[in-house]
Amino acid sequence: MLYLYVKAIHIIFIVTWFAGLFYMPRLLIYHREAADKPEPERGILQAQISIMMRRLWYGITWPSAILTIIFGAWMGFLYGSIPEWLAVKIFFVSVLYFYHFTLQYLYKKQINNQFFYSSNQLRIWNEIATILLVAIVMIVSVKQALSALWGIVGLVCFIIILMSAIKIYKALRK
Repeated sequence: MLYLYVKAIHIIFIVTWFAGLFYMPRLLIYHREAADKPEPERGILQAQISIMMRRLWYGITWPSAILTIIFGAWMGFLYGSIPEWLAVKIFFVSVLYFYHFTLQYLYKKQINNQFFYSSNQLRIWNEIATILLVAIVMIVSVKQALSALWGIVGLVCFIIILMSAIKIYKALRK
């Protein structure tokens, strides 16, 4: 019974963490695009977006990431073993935390007006969380019935569709 409550809370913090992981890159894009605006528009936009980024990142995203890993580890302890599908999930979650840390790095740089990527490059970076979400949900939902080969093929196809959508969006924006 305790396992189900811990699992529910784990899922709640996964959702709030992903909300931050999805929205933060959008704010990085807007912050980057504001840098190309003339003053005073640039200063006003960047100041407001900086406040939004700080509140999202430290008020929602970081706490959710920490609580996700705490409740996930607790679930693992209550589960009692690590089946193969869970080991694969943990790998993808590790990649997701690496992605989280890269967003932290980009956030810190942009707050100091150091821009290394164009808004289009940030749009592509924004989709990594989507790709990882799809991989993790498929692993958790399908578990042992998921073929490694078909899982990889499906993920690659999803990535191709996603990148094509980005190119189409870029063309439509012009």
